[in-house]
Amino acid sequence: MRTALLRGLTAGLGLAMSGLGLAATTATPAQAAPAKYEDCPTGYFCAWTNDNATGPMLKVKTDQPTLGAFDNKIRATSNRTDKIACLYSEPNYGYGSYWADQPNGPGGGSSGPAESDKSSIKFVLTDRECGLNAYPNWYSEVSPAKAGFGDLNNDRRADVLVRDEVGRLWFLPGDGTGKQVGTGWNVMSTLTRHGDFTGDGKEDLLAREASTGKLWAYPGRGDGGFDDRRLIGASGWNGMSLITAFGDLTRDGRSDLVARETSTGKLWLYPGTASGGLADRILIGRSGWGVMDALIGSGDMNGDGRPDLLAREASTGKLWLYPGTASGGLADRILTGRSGWGVMGTFIAVGDYSGDGVNDLATITNDKYTADGWSSPGHWGWLLSYEGQGNGYVKDHRQVDGDWYRLNGAF
Repeated sequence: MRTALLRGLTAGLGLAMSGLGLAATTATPAQAAPAKYEDCPTGYFCAWTNDNATGPMLKVKTDQPTLGAFDNKIRATSNRTDKIACLYSEPNYGYGSYWADQPNGPGGGSSGPAESDKSSIKFVLTDRECGLNAYPNWYSEVSPAKAGFGDLNNDRRADVLVRDEVGRLWFLPGDGTGKQVGTGWNVMSTLTRHGDFTGDGKEDLLAREASTGKLWAYPGRGDGGFDDRRLIGASGWNGMSLITAFGDLTRDGRSDLVARETSTGKLWLYPGTASGGLADRILIGRSGWGVMDALIGSGDMNGDGRPDLLAREASTGKLWLYPGTASGGLADRILTGRSGWGVMGTFIAVGDYSGDGVNDLATITNDKYTADGWSSPGHWGWLLSYEGQGNGYVKDHRQVDGDWYRLNGAF
């Protein structure tokens, strides 16, 4: 499969291609491949100077900043590698237009005049790496005090974890950089974090394994990475949805977990224990939780020193605040977002990223979102910031960055 990505066309507008909905267009599907495509061996990317995959053949498997005699002459390609081949119209992978060629099976390939202006080739694991880093840019200000969550390296900056499409886990420390801290994370159907579960003062990560329903704790190392995992839930977690690390609701100095039971819609609290595990669950929501499609452990949003829970109502797009109580439960809900929250694909609650000491909220949009200045939806992958006011409400959104697309989760 061949995908066209046009870089730089929207830079002057200050809008990323994803936010415009112009990130990619699919080329005309290739017809049945002629036999010459089969000349490309497994593990290589091949290109020919004629549409029918004849003539001189380029055969490479490493990045090519220039193409020599094949510069601006490629008319047919076959990608037999296990990576995406990015074909650029400029040397040295420069700005301009490019194709993202997906791996082909035996005898597969594509051809056409649109490929004839290519001058360099780079091999990557995900589509977004043709024009961007594997991870998006994340910036946060230094908070005046440690929030107790959202900070994996203890520098008082709110951090974010993102998982890419091939299951790599990236740590974003808040300065625009990223560091890979794991692979193979696509086997997990839920990832969540909110503070220290193991009692060592470092924030941890919890993950549910899709195939087994087991719940694992990954102790944080204090540098954005994680130590070997520990089993904290042997079975039954596939019966839960909206699993969310919550903070210390029980006021015993340990982070807790909440989860909705899929079959009943009940909301359960799983208190953290001194040994880094979870105690017997406590029912904190008897009914009505089945209408929610997102739970967010946002920390203390109303300034009373207790963690609160945000929940989105699926049918209305309303955002509700459930304040934590002194007894370890949830108080009556407060409508904190009247409408518009249905266009959010991901909620990110990592504490104070604005540097004012008040917990904030960030979101990533889905394709229902209409970017500022536009009249129609389709602008998925925008990072929006909502600064907390300390009274249970957030300020109006600020459109931050349109390059949070083609990811497999942000936490």
